[in-house]
Amino acid sequence: MIKAIALDDEILALKIIENYAGKIENLSLEKVFNTQSDAKKYLRKYPVDLIFLDIEMPSKNGMDFYKSISQNTKVIFTTAYSEYAVDAFSINAVDYLLKPFSFERFQEAVGKVKITNDPDDIKYLSIRADYKLHKINFDDILLIEGLDDYIQIHLTDNSKITARSSMKSIMEKLSDKDFVRVHRSYIVPVNNIKTVVNRNIHITHFVIPIGDTYKDVVMRIVNK
Repeated sequence: MIKAIALDDEILALKIIENYAGKIENLSLEKVFNTQSDAKKYLRKYPVDLIFLDIEMPSKNGMDFYKSISQNTKVIFTTAYSEYAVDAFSINAVDYLLKPFSFERFQEAVGKVKITNDPDDIKYLSIRADYKLHKINFDDILLIEGLDDYIQIHLTDNSKITARSSMKSIMEKLSDKDFVRVHRSYIVPVNNIKTVVNRNIHITHFVIPIGDTYKDVVMRIVNK
């Protein structure tokens, strides 16, 4: 099932998308929004697979809005303006629907969305940061650190990527077989947990505390 939201400042446009989405079996339109602030608040709590997104809006341009969200969410642009098509595909839009579009054209666009529902089948993390979509192999992740509304991904080459996201959202994108949360502020690869000293995990120069909530899970991994 593809979980989606729609964002458009025109109520009629949202009603059309709601009507079309209701006819497609594997598509669940969770919410519709006519303001970007409300859509962003929702996305922080409830990540989705797909956004139907207008481009010309009173506040921020729809493309700029899409670049500003941290989730690896696919986008289908829905707009009355053809001149943005090249820019839309340059940021890997699934499709570009020119208003007014038919149900058949809407259905065709949704058919291009490929969602992998089992994170255990994925061996990389996709995350948007610094106006780019980063595809990070699991093997290159040293650890993930939570910093208020941001996360910092520390890589094995000593570089790091900072992105706006919650630890919960990132954990949902990772395989439970490969990663474990060991503290409210840390996620680490299972293979990097070798020994525990005074309830701390040592990974290169990092000393990572084990939170009370997570200690039983960590000790099961250590004692395997």
